[in-house]
Amino acid sequence: MKKLYVISGVTGMTGSELAKMLVKKDNLVIGFDNFFASSIRTVEEIKNHQLFKFFEYDLNNEKQMKKIKKLVLAKKKDYEALVYINCAAVVHTEHFYHIDRTFQTNVLGMKAFLDQAIEVGAESYINCSTSEVYSMQSWKEGGVAESDFITMANAEHSQRTSYATGKLLTEFFMKDAVDKGLIKGCSIRFANVYSKSELYPKHIIPHIITSLNKSGQVELLENSKKNRRTFLHNIDSCAAVIELANTPTALDGTVYNVATDEEITIIDLVKLCADKLGIAEPKITFNGYRESDPERRVLNTDKIRSRTNWKPVITLEKGIEMCVGEIKK
Repeated sequence: MKKLYVISGVTGMTGSELAKMLVKKDNLVIGFDNFFASSIRTVEEIKNHQLFKFFEYDLNNEKQMKKIKKLVLAKKKDYEALVYINCAAVVHTEHFYHIDRTFQTNVLGMKAFLDQAIEVGAESYINCSTSEVYSMQSWKEGGVAESDFITMANAEHSQRTSYATGKLLTEFFMKDAVDKGLIKGCSIRFANVYSKSELYPKHIIPHIITSLNKSGQVELLENSKKNRRTFLHNIDSCAAVIELANTPTALDGTVYNVATDEEITIIDLVKLCADKLGIAEPKITFNGYRESDPERRVLNTDKIRSRTNWKPVITLEKGIEMCVGEIKK
């Protein structure tokens, strides 16, 4: 079945990988991005492909979104299904504290894009959310589940949580639209996604690899002395999006955790990256502290594994090898 996919934030980490996967399966992808945190280079290999239509548009620009709507209406009759995927988000940690910036894109933009999907008669809408919504309750024995009550940091603790609050609100919009019978869809809480093509070395894995490759040493926040994380390769996260989109029974408006259970300390992550770079004794220094930063983040993924055939296939070691190989090129 050939489908038409409309992807916001298509040159971001998730959007770009999705576009490449979908085009290779002979689907038409209409994608747009304003390059706030990305570059056209991420879709270089498909930017001239006949099944990839790219536009340098802003999700919050009403006139530009009307043009997307017009194109979708003209193309949808040629495909068996129409799927909207919202990958647009202000995702880099340095932007989490800018409340207006995150609200405009993550909340208002998502809702407008959802409304458009309903108006054009899309079969489904996939809302990319974030594990940040778990805030200070991001771990328990067996991993925190989608149905667990959430304990969040608030404005008295850190403005960072405004990002998570906005993303949580989008999940309510998603559930409401499905419950009203307007569309099928779901939200996905990704945990610590990384990619070999990550352009901004402020996320922890590209930061570590870039720093070590340059000088054999890396500077971390004081939090890193205690922090542990699981890391999900972008290929696995995108495979989850496609699997959910292709599983009608899973599109019930609810939330799905997408993560791995390979937990590692940040210190051991540095050592793993150093080993793949051939550095025997990496130097680690510590500077700065991030408020409301959970020491652990482990998600329970029983729900998506029981309702679909998805499971992560790229181990952390293999993923780091891929990242290092890209840096060396």
